[in-house]
Amino acid sequence: MDAMKMNQSNVSQYPIVEEEPNADATRFFNMLKDFDEPLWDGCTNHNKLLVVAQVFTIKSDHRLSEAGYDKIIEWARSILSEGKKPKENFYVAKSMMKPLGLGYQKIDMCPNFCMLYYLKNAELTECMTCGHSRYKPRSGRGKTHGI
Repeated sequence: MDAMKMNQSNVSQYPIVEEEPNADATRFFNMLKDFDEPLWDGCTNHNKLLVVAQVFTIKSDHRLSEAGYDKIIEWARSILSEGKKPKENFYVAKSMMKPLGLGYQKIDMCPNFCMLYYLKNAELTECMTCGHSRYKPRSGRGKTHGI
């Protein structure tokens, strides 16, 4: 408050002006409100956003494919009532998270946990510590893919 030459004795002289949020902020708050809906009436510990975030974490922690993510969501949707279900697949869920700024970046790691292929090491093809290849051979046509 000192920077604005305000103190507790004169703070009441300055009116508090409340503004309506701009269009972007309104969309953001509406999205958060939608995501904050409980999964079923009476549910107090899970909402749409939490479910998607938790399944994203499971996908990442266990190196699941998008198809694996979709199967988990398919199962979850089958046990929940209509209207309170998580988004139908990985693509839709990812699209839902993007406007919230909750995206993700996939970073390869040495299978022996020696290093990350990130920043200055992003272009390396083998581990600097143990020499393990970043990629494992793929059967057919000599192509390789990330481990």
